[in-house]
Amino acid sequence: MNKESFLKLIADAGYNAGFGAKKHFASYDMIEKLPGLIGLLSISVGVFALVKPDLSTQDISAFVLILGVIGLYISQHSSDKDKFSKAGVELTDTFNQLKVLYHKVQNKNADDFSQELQELEELQKKYNSQAMPNQLVLSDWYAHYKFFWQHQIEWIDEQKSFGFWRDKVPLSFTLACLFVMGIWLYNVIPFSEFVTQL
Repeated sequence: MNKESFLKLIADAGYNAGFGAKKHFASYDMIEKLPGLIGLLSISVGVFALVKPDLSTQDISAFVLILGVIGLYISQHSSDKDKFSKAGVELTDTFNQLKVLYHKVQNKNADDFSQELQELEELQKKYNSQAMPNQLVLSDWYAHYKFFWQHQIEWIDEQKSFGFWRDKVPLSFTLACLFVMGIWLYNVIPFSEFVTQL
């Protein structure tokens, strides 16, 4: 195996470990912070509804009820909070070891990478044993932000050349935004007028 191919393998493993770490931290953050935020928002809406009767509409009540259901979903995972944090720390450590391995291979002039290949295989096994299979819904979206905008990933980008729409923005987020925009346009522009304008 040549150096360039091996560097790509290490970068792939680094992406998996780094994104996995951020996904675990995203789940941890959501469990830690969202229930309090949801409670604060619900109480605030309730207090303002006493002062402004317009806030007592069915739409706003339904929204607050949905927030409560989301809070219940998140609280079901509260017993796993420390596990998510521990796995995130361990995966970050594996990510850092892969970064060191990447630079070691990059600066090596020899053609024999058998020792480094064995090290990569051990790190991949370590990653697979550290990762937790069940994450919170939407933790992918938050993990994208944490990985691409907060993490130092230049060494991975050297090999993978991340694109904005293809990699840095989750496809499900883009589709959700398009869906919400379509619903909004449908309500703003009556459908019959929209069809006649075509």
